[in-house]
This record gives sequence, structure tokens and C-alpha cells, in this order.
Amino acid sequence: MSLDEKAESCPPARPAPKRRPGFVPDRASDPLGPFLHYLLTECGLSTNTLAAYRSDLAGFIRWRREHAPGPLEALTVQDLTGYVEWLVAKGLAPSSVGRHLASLSTFYRYLMFEGRIDENVAKLLSSPSVWDRLPTVLGPAAVERLLHAPDVATPLGLRDRAALETLYATGCRVSEVAHLRPRDLDLRGGSARCVGKGDKERIVPLGTRAREAISAYLERVRPILTQRHPETETVFAARSGRPLSRVGLWHVVKTHARSAGLKGEVSPHTLRHSFATHLLAGGADLRAVQEMLGHASIATTQIYTRVELSHLKRVHAKFHPRG
Repeated sequence: MSLDEKAESCPPARPAPKRRPGFVPDRASDPLGPFLHYLLTECGLSTNTLAAYRSDLAGFIRWRREHAPGPLEALTVQDLTGYVEWLVAKGLAPSSVGRHLASLSTFYRYLMFEGRIDENVAKLLSSPSVWDRLPTVLGPAAVERLLHAPDVATPLGLRDRAALETLYATGCRVSEVAHLRPRDLDLRGGSARCVGKGDKERIVPLGTRAREAISAYLERVRPILTQRHPETETVFAARSGRPLSRVGLWHVVKTHARSAGLKGEVSPHTLRHSFATHLLAGGADLRAVQEMLGHASIATTQIYTRVELSHLKRVHAKFHPRG
């Protein structure tokens, strides 16, 4: 769910007041503090979401000071287009630009509640279609090459194979895999308990090959890695014996993607995207995929149906007589 969607259902902090005759808004400040307090108390947003709003809007305030000083209510769509250009010039990815605009739109919505502005002009900014681009997905053959890239004759190779198998078999976020504990695994029953965003728990299946790889690692490698740090609770341990962090898992994927000769950017999230797309391509129910991914809204999961449709279009164009 986007930042804008999270705040969309929030009630007004109070009814928008009518402006008194001669009322002059405070034009010297951006009400960022009160806005964040409103999101915390009225909307109940998480600390991480509040931090995202604070970061995005701090950039907007910096832009205003440099390029558009003056009252907020005087800013036009044309002015805010300059803000978009400023974000792009900073080298932000299209998805990041879109997130900044979502934060700004929610901020403007709050200002309307407060009676400070009459129109949410930020809502009028059009987002290029590239901001809604499809995620990168590996084909089944590429995934196989990646999963077989670690040298399982070495302890760290066994660990890496287990980590890669877990990422792909569960479709879990890298942070969820990093926080897995042995007691979260039911290798006999073939499942794992993951804790996702908002501390929401879900049970995800573990396939045969993932269970075999994890079992081999737990029996033969993890006890050796954690000798110096027996207090380590996570399934995956670093060379030092401490928990393998999400950054460590990211490096595992990157290293073996290079070894497998895979082109382009390959990350733990690439395996998550591939997991979902391959399930849907095999006929899985969209709701089931939503549950396994831990998406709060099925609208988030539906992007993977578009990934599969794009593949079908390519196949049609290549093989159909009238493609």
C-alpha cells in the first residue's frame, strides 16, 4: 500500500475551519511537525512510515527555500512541476519520485483539513507511466542457475544455497528471512513462520529442495558458525557467528548472481518477484499468492498478473502466425 493510500482513510484532525474576515495564514513556516503528529495520533502510522514522510517532505521544504519561497497556498501546479524536475535532477529513481509526490499529496490533503489551502494541487501532478513499471523477474532457468551457483562443498556455500532456496521457496522479504529463527521452521511439515510488516505473522510453505538445503545447513554448518556466538538466534549466521543481516543476504544474492552469469540487477526482491510470477504462471490463485507474499491489499499482488501477461504477449508475438 502506498503512503498516499495509507493516509487516505485518515479522518480530518478537526473540521476545516472557515477563514475569518481578514484572516492571514502563517506564511513563514511549513507545518511539518503538526502534520507528522496528525499522522501518528489520528492515522496510527508506523514509525518507519512517519520517517519516510519526514524525509520526503524535508526535501520539499529544501526545494521551496531555494526555488519557491513564499506562501504554500500560492504554489501552483506549474511550480510543483519544478519540484518534480528537481527530484529527477537529483538522480532519484522513478519509483522514488512517485513516492515523494505521494507524500506531498497527503501533506496537501492535511493542509486542506486545516483550512490553510483551498485545493490539493499536488494531486494534479501526473505520474509518468514508467513510475508504475513492472518488476524485474528471472525465468525459471535463470533461477536454477542462481540456486546452483554456491559451491556446496564449502560451509559458506551450503549456507548460501540454503539462503537462496529459502528466499525463492517462500517469496519472503529479505528482512523476514534474515529474522527467521530455527523454531520458526517446521521442516517435517514443510512450512515457515514469517513476521512481516506491522509485525504481522504468516505461515508460508517450504518446498522439498528448500527443506533439504536448510536441513543440511542446520546440521553441518550453523553449529560451526555460531560456536563463538551461541546467543545467535537467527537461522542464518555470518562468518563471524553473528546473525546474517539483510545486507549480508543481499551480498549473497549479488555474489552468486554474478557467478551464475545473470545480467542486470538481481537482488533478494528479484527472487520475491520471480516467486510470485512463477506461481501465477503455474495456475496459482491470486488470493493464495497474496497470502504468501503478506500483501495487505490484493491490488499490490495484481501487478504480478501484469508481469505474466507481458510474458504471454511476447510468446504470442514470437510464435503466433499473426503475432
